[in-house]
Amino acid sequence: MDMNNSIFTARTRRYSVVRVGVALMAAALTVSGCSSNDEQSTPPEPDTAATAYPLTIENCGRTLTVDAPPQRAVSLNQGSTEILLSLGLADRMVGTATWTDPVRENLADENAKVPRLADNKPSFEVVLDTEPDFVSASFGGTLGAGGVAEPSQFEQLGVPAYLSPTDCDGKDDNSVNADGNRTEPLTMGAVYKEIRDLAAIFDVRERGEEFVAELEQRYENVSGQVNAAGVSLAYWFADIETPYVAGCCGSSGIITDSVGAKNVFDDTTNEWPQVSWESILDRNPTALVLADLSRRSVTGDALDSKIEFLESNPVTQRLSAVQNRRYIVVNGADLNPSIRTVDGIEKVADALREWNLDS
Repeated sequence: MDMNNSIFTARTRRYSVVRVGVALMAAALTVSGCSSNDEQSTPPEPDTAATAYPLTIENCGRTLTVDAPPQRAVSLNQGSTEILLSLGLADRMVGTATWTDPVRENLADENAKVPRLADNKPSFEVVLDTEPDFVSASFGGTLGAGGVAEPSQFEQLGVPAYLSPTDCDGKDDNSVNADGNRTEPLTMGAVYKEIRDLAAIFDVRERGEEFVAELEQRYENVSGQVNAAGVSLAYWFADIETPYVAGCCGSSGIITDSVGAKNVFDDTTNEWPQVSWESILDRNPTALVLADLSRRSVTGDALDSKIEFLESNPVTQRLSAVQNRRYIVVNGADLNPSIRTVDGIEKVADALREWNLDS
């Protein structure tokens, strides 16, 4: 707990609402050099040059080599799928898998062109049957031990396997997709890095930069525009018996900081700790952010089951958020580190404005 508090203290210093937009932009820039008279350096132009193959990149502690632009890609998680679709790569995809929600509306037509291998994790054999030349995933639990396969199993067959940096940067090896501790808070920079990596791999760098710029603009338009100081939130993802709630430093941390609110479980660096309803009542958040999941793998996935439980259970009935029906509905994908994190910020900000809790 002492380590959690020290990390959170550092986090709050680094990611205050006033400074978060500037901090994220600054983190994305690299200094090209300083003159002897300390003149301000100019940030480099985005890299939109054609990719030179073989391309070698560092990915989650591994060296990944891609010999040519992939033509038969399989994306094993929704977050990865939505990046590839956003980059206009549906015609180079032969399969998707592991969905928590419907695809983002603007991507529905493109997504319909790509076979869905499984709603959840497909078998290794099912993926190999598509004859992939590239595999990507958002979580180590999908591309890793206990998942579809280890990256090395694909690479032994000549198939490069890419894991999102959102699930390894700022996490120790034991916490990759284990809902474990983050050693550093997640930032949107990790999402932008994934977009740029995939754009480089597929030789669509210009599209990648355009998409990053679009997300940065949306983030800038909403981040810091709502000042919900004094408002506390709890994020409930799934499980009725022992709910999974958000800790300080994952995607929900970006959302919370962006609107100036407080996560009542910001004293833990665990990404999705399981807690008791009594502990949630003790912290009594102003509003509950509820994930409405289309999957049906854990009790409390669907929104209606969440609300039915909250309004019938003798403990949760006492929550002020329940008594005032302050429910902020988001998709599960909005609470995963992905391009949908910006959607989550927008939805939370809109709800706080509607309740006049934004000042």
